[in-house]
Amino acid sequence: MLKLNVNGVDRQVDAAADTPLLWVLRDNLQLTGTKFGCGAALCGACTVHIDGAAMRSCKFPAGAAIGKKIRTIENLDADGLSALQQAWIKHQVPQCGYCQSGMLMAASALIRNNPAPSDADIDNGITNICRCGTYQRIRAAIKDAATTLAKDKPSAVSAGGEK
Repeated sequence: MLKLNVNGVDRQVDAAADTPLLWVLRDNLQLTGTKFGCGAALCGACTVHIDGAAMRSCKFPAGAAIGKKIRTIENLDADGLSALQQAWIKHQVPQCGYCQSGMLMAASALIRNNPAPSDADIDNGITNICRCGTYQRIRAAIKDAATTLAKDKPSAVSAGGEK
């Protein structure tokens, strides 16, 4: 049994310590917002936050997450639609949508660590792959959300910080 803190709740999970966290989230905890993409930690569809850092869960052993805080897309903003999610809608970022949960998790970690990212910061910080190629929209949405969050400091936690 593994004891994991997922989205602020301590959970007991019957899984081997070397099971990828992605499968523990999806299969054991039924948190299916985190997607399987490449299985090699390259595409970013499986991105979650571990102690606030964006991590690819398809190669992260669940046992390595014991004692850490895991946050999934289901809890990106527990109080409602975050500034980042609103910017995603405003800029019509998703097309197929498959990469979006991982992309949002990566973007929220970027904004939390860099509240005013430049184009270069975004290009270097977001290594997730979008097969639809909406990178210009993603960049615009990240900048928009960062600007909104800078105006409203108390809601900066909506960019993905721990509550």
